[in-house]
Amino acid sequence: MNLVTLSLGSNIDPDTHIRLCLDALEDTFGPLQISRIFESEPVGFSDNRNFYNLVVAFDSDWSVGKLQAWSKQLEIAHGRTPDMVKCSSRALDIDLLTVGGICDTVDGVTLPRGEITHNAFVLQPLAELLPDQYHPIYGLSYAALWQRFELGNQRLWAIDFHWRGRWISQADAVPKAVSAR
Repeated sequence: MNLVTLSLGSNIDPDTHIRLCLDALEDTFGPLQISRIFESEPVGFSDNRNFYNLVVAFDSDWSVGKLQAWSKQLEIAHGRTPDMVKCSSRALDIDLLTVGGICDTVDGVTLPRGEITHNAFVLQPLAELLPDQYHPIYGLSYAALWQRFELGNQRLWAIDFHWRGRWISQADAVPKAVSAR
């Protein structure tokens, strides 16, 4: 079994699509670890609708290729097509961040995903969710990487979000292991 981390995002009816994605993930892989959900301004997009972003983690014995194929099929089920423009609005975006400690290109997927250390909307939820886990290449904890991260013009904020009868994200909650910025 490997610990798998995924980054989820949506800026088209994000409340609905994030909930449906979490349903599919938990129904397929079992118990999930879920970060707080962050709203962020789009960077490089022509559409100015804000995104919801979060990170989920779960244990799986699936191959990288099978995980990637499952994720892409779920995106397609939510209206994403393979020919969509890279920086266009989307109902659902699922990116495979890590699979265990793999540091390689496997089944066409480069792991760990480079966005981890480049985008606040990936690193902050990852650092809050798994602060003591180490980045497989840099050898630093996600909390340490977040502490060193320079936000620049990236703006994001935690939001309240309810799923399956419980609050999974609260805007005013301060994570225990990662100090507020």
